[in-house]
Amino acid sequence: MAGFQRNNRGRRKPQEALHKINKLIRARSVRVVGDNVEPGVYSITEALKFAEDQELDLVEISPNADPPVCKIIDYNKFLYQQKKKQKEMKAKAVKVIVKEIRFGPNTDEHDYNFKLKHAEKFLNEGAKVKAYVFFKGRSILFKDKGEILLLKFAQDLEELGKVEQLPRLEGKRMTMFLTPKKKVK
Repeated sequence: MAGFQRNNRGRRKPQEALHKINKLIRARSVRVVGDNVEPGVYSITEALKFAEDQELDLVEISPNADPPVCKIIDYNKFLYQQKKKQKEMKAKAVKVIVKEIRFGPNTDEHDYNFKLKHAEKFLNEGAKVKAYVFFKGRSILFKDKGEILLLKFAQDLEELGKVEQLPRLEGKRMTMFLTPKKKVK
């Protein structure tokens, strides 16, 4: 079942199989599982005979176990099931979206309220909010203004989100993270 892959000179070389199957299994005894077989520890020759009788493959599924665990199954079907499981796990994985909101140290009230409304929308959608104050040139002298601005921002959003990281100065940016609160039903 091994495919081919080209090396750097254009010649074809055999590709490594993902799992050891049938005669590639080097253990003397294996733990056999699968349909139509009594689970247990068998010698490799017995296990191969069981697989051959059912016209299926002996696939090593847990090589680090002692003895290695092998399953009697059609190898192509096994690969299909593995891909399907990985796809399901990827679909169930939680995707965290981070939205950024940028302030200046002297942001006026109207701009602040406009950005606050956007942050509320982002938190309601379940996204994290990264709010930061960007200091240009000598405006770094007003870092206390930036911290006050971010703390006010966090206070205005405390019903929708909680502060994950308090304002912290990193270079010319003072950054703060907010995560959405879990909704109680």
